[in-house]
Amino acid sequence: MELNHIATRCGRLSSFLKEELHMSTSLMNRLKWQDKLFVNGVSVYTDYAVQPGDVITVPLDEPEADYPAQQGKLDILYEDDHILVVDKPVGMLVHPSRSQNENTLANYIQGYYQQTRQHCACHPITRLDRDTFGVVLMAKNSHIHALFTAMQEEGKLQKFYEATVFSAPAEDEGFIDAPIARRPLPSLLRFVDPSGKPSLTRFRVLQRLEGRTLLQLQPLTGRTHQLRVHCAHMGFPILGDPQYGTTQSLELSAQLGLQSQLLCAKSLTFPHPISGESLTVVSNQSANV
Repeated sequence: MELNHIATRCGRLSSFLKEELHMSTSLMNRLKWQDKLFVNGVSVYTDYAVQPGDVITVPLDEPEADYPAQQGKLDILYEDDHILVVDKPVGMLVHPSRSQNENTLANYIQGYYQQTRQHCACHPITRLDRDTFGVVLMAKNSHIHALFTAMQEEGKLQKFYEATVFSAPAEDEGFIDAPIARRPLPSLLRFVDPSGKPSLTRFRVLQRLEGRTLLQLQPLTGRTHQLRVHCAHMGFPILGDPQYGTTQSLELSAQLGLQSQLLCAKSLTFPHPISGESLTVVSNQSANV
């Protein structure tokens, strides 16, 4: 794909790339050295003097991924020229790692891009643990990724999760305000500790069941394992969670035949990075059991 803009003022090309096209400095510099900045069809540098009526064109084809493209089942919830939103199943990594270079969501998305002849890449905006399922948002190129990164820093992406937890909170809704720290290496786990980073989660009871509760969870900060740590800290760990569960929660999980944690990224609301239109995408899956 490519970006096109018709200038309505005078100025250096770099000012149009930053202000009108909201391009990051790193991307602008990379495109400059690749001779991929054009005005009226001619390759130019960032100091080019743009005049009103000039057509600025920036091709945004992505380099080939360093992991294999594979054919696999994808549940696509939304797609346009700039973004792709998929419904990730439980047990799948979002992106290849050192220990697993195949059969991840990104491998299957690259296979889909090849099949549909799209010169795009996988830039995850929202990431989920292997055993968390639901909505995952991908930018198709680094420019859109940079726009989403800025929106995330401004708190413009609203994420809502569903979780079935052991026991129940006393209140029907409220906040969990507890700092989260990392346990000493080599552990990858987190825990609530005064030395940790500020962490805030909003919860709401959706359904009270025997021995368990279906909650809506909204992370207002983005700490690793935040929802799992906060629920466990409050005495209602997420069912099926082997790392943060208690003896009682794991016993109930076994009775229910659970193979993984009941945590679903249920919905995501965000402004479209190009049009500004508010979009809400909802998973077809549920954490209810």
